Amino acid sequence: MSRSASSRDITGQLIFLGTGTSVGVPAIGCDCAVCTSDEPRNHRTRCGLALGLPAGNLLIDTPPDLRGQLLREKLGLVHAVLYTHEHADHLFGLDDLRLMQFYLPGPVPLYCEPPVEARIRKSFDYAFQARSDLHVGAVPQFHIHSIGLESFELLGIKFQPFRLLHGPHVQVLGFRFGNIAYCTDTNAIPSASTEHLQDLDVLILDCLRRAPHTTHFGLDEALAVAAELQPRRTLLTHISHDLDYHTVSAELPPQVELAYDGLVVPLT
Repeated sequence: MSRSASSRDITGQLIFLGTGTSVGVPAIGCDCAVCTSDEPRNHRTRCGLALGLPAGNLLIDTPPDLRGQLLREKLGLVHAVLYTHEHADHLFGLDDLRLMQFYLPGPVPLYCEPPVEARIRKSFDYAFQARSDLHVGAVPQFHIHSIGLESFELLGIKFQPFRLLHGPHVQVLGFRFGNIAYCTDTNAIPSASTEHLQDLDVLILDCLRRAPHTTHFGLDEALAVAAELQPRRTLLTHISHDLDYHTVSAELPPQVELAYDGLVVPLT
């Protein structure tokens, strides 16, 4: 199975697999105007990206909605995964990559910090146990690579990780690749990280709701970050049902947009 045969070729593209907060939109049991909206851009699965790189398809995070997201976007192959942090809404779709062992020449490479690796090995312990009683394909096959704040090459391009703060107790990785930066799940960007956020074509930035939050940027805070960094385009993600697509879009500056599931952005 090749990337260009029975699956969609996304080379040179970034696709928003999901743009929603941890419970998704619609939220279970909620009958608010956004959760009951017919506007497809108000339907937000959990956050993740797919990047069509020179040497293959890369996911940033594996949200619980991953199977549906990959089918929706017709992405038959995943060549590697890069993780921002260990929270369930960014990790727990990992088992959906079990089929990759039949398509790739080896286990799926996972690139993450040690806390993410610890969560993967604990939550998906069955993937790391030698079992003679299971048939081929019963468990996923992974190879974990530890990363930190040093830049590295992956599937043909350079990634520069940088630190983000997700409330007072959780540290997250943001990533710059080319002139695009991805900053999800954060309410504070350390000054040392801003050097990697200069002269951007696209800034993808956390924005949970209108009001501030203990672990996420609120709308005004996200707009202030965009005004300070002055990227040519800012796309807001990790959005709750507090933000209606059309209502908020009408209020945003011209260079700022709400991202939505399935949005395609050229890689720069």
